[in-house]
Amino acid sequence: MFQQIIPAFLVGGLLCVIGQLLMDLTKPAFTPAHVLVTYVTGGAILGALGLYGPLVKFAGAGASVPLSGFGYLLSKGAIEGVGKRGLLGAFSGGVEAAAVGIAAAVLFGYLVSITFNPKG
Repeated sequence: MFQQIIPAFLVGGLLCVIGQLLMDLTKPAFTPAHVLVTYVTGGAILGALGLYGPLVKFAGAGASVPLSGFGYLLSKGAIEGVGKRGLLGAFSGGVEAAAVGIAAAVLFGYLVSITFNPKG
């Protein structure tokens, strides 16, 4: 059990530390939105180059749950889509691979928005 938990904790924690350092050391230029875009884009690029897959195998959820894991999933789906459907698969494959996560984010975001009232 600890052989899975320790790498996930270390890699996931390192990704969080890097994002926090980017925001703290580059204020006000690097906002949380910049970190989001950088991590998703970085995960997609590293996934397309074949460099993020070994990290996911090593760290499991520590590498697949953060935003960079979402980018990796999009790139992996796009690559598989190209293999199945050609150029059109490049556009549909990523969304198809991430459909469950996207649907869950929309559903839970909606449930939270109707459950809680924002401060005025």
